[in-house]
Amino acid sequence: MPNTLDLAKALIARPSVSPHDAGCQELLIERLSQLGFTIERLRFGDVDNLWARRGTDGPVFAFAGHTDVVPPGPLEYWDSDPFAPEVREGMLYGRGAADMKGSLAAMITACENFITAHPKHAGSIAFLITSDEEAEARDGTVKVIEHLEARQEKIDWCLVGEPSSDKHVGDTIKNGRRGSLHGYLTVQGKQGHVAYAHLADNPIHRAMTVLDKLCQITWDEGDAFFPATGFQISNISGGAGANNVIPGMMQAQFNLRFSAALTPDDIKQRVNAVMTEHNVNHELQWHLSGNPFITPSGALVDAAREAINEIMKIDPTLSTAGGTSDGRFIAPTGAQVLELGPCNETIHQINECVSVEDLDSLAVIYEQILMKLLTD
Repeated sequence: MPNTLDLAKALIARPSVSPHDAGCQELLIERLSQLGFTIERLRFGDVDNLWARRGTDGPVFAFAGHTDVVPPGPLEYWDSDPFAPEVREGMLYGRGAADMKGSLAAMITACENFITAHPKHAGSIAFLITSDEEAEARDGTVKVIEHLEARQEKIDWCLVGEPSSDKHVGDTIKNGRRGSLHGYLTVQGKQGHVAYAHLADNPIHRAMTVLDKLCQITWDEGDAFFPATGFQISNISGGAGANNVIPGMMQAQFNLRFSAALTPDDIKQRVNAVMTEHNVNHELQWHLSGNPFITPSGALVDAAREAINEIMKIDPTLSTAGGTSDGRFIAPTGAQVLELGPCNETIHQINECVSVEDLDSLAVIYEQILMKLLTD
């Protein structure tokens, strides 16, 4: 069997801090070219992307993922160089080990084994790889999907290699994600002396009233697929630089992770109603990171559950919890999308790591999913 660990280590050794690819995609291209994949290097802005496809017929099964990683943080806190991968007590350490260079390596070795055994498999296998997932996510997967849609090239099944597992590899499949809507609030007041508050208008006091109201709202009750929508304040700033001055302005940032029971317009209307009710002089800008999506059942979810049950002897939990992923750009095309990867306990942390055994198991699971979907 081709060695998943060696490829994972080679990828980790390339310091591909987002949005830089640092040569990771060329490593993948070298392996995929040998398997007969047609390679398209797609660069949008400063971002390197890869679309590779083996076969011309449908259905199209696509592995999706990213080569970019988050910054390592203070190097002195790492037990080993984050870009010098090291195995200790069965764990592979390095930035991106779990998120998600380990998954990329497992995808490649799964394909190598599957294609060796089934060179004339049904349909097509594809790879959609970006280096713009951890940062802006504006010149990566979303642009590749636009490129494919423009020429009417469709993905039927998409497996995203994000670290979905909890305690054991395969115990959780992400078969959807909540939507994410960011709000950027500026509240205007009137600056003045704290001892003469009647001559001023404190924007912090006004903002606290409406932000507290927004925190108390029950946005929805959730459903069988999604937890209830949550509202979280992520940043507040204000002040005039002195402790005896009422500021003239304050700013706040907040986020809503929302279920399919709401639309972005629903949320905006409710927030605006609170602002109007409390007569707040404000400006509010919005940024939609992605709408919710769900793949409740079907061939892809069934194949993944069966493969995990056969290989790991567990029945995976279907979940939509956690942050956003690039699946939000792929699902609107009509593709069935799920996320299946290693354990997520150490992602974005100091001493990020993944079990070497889990990487091997993941490659076998991926191969088994291909078997179930692309063989007669």
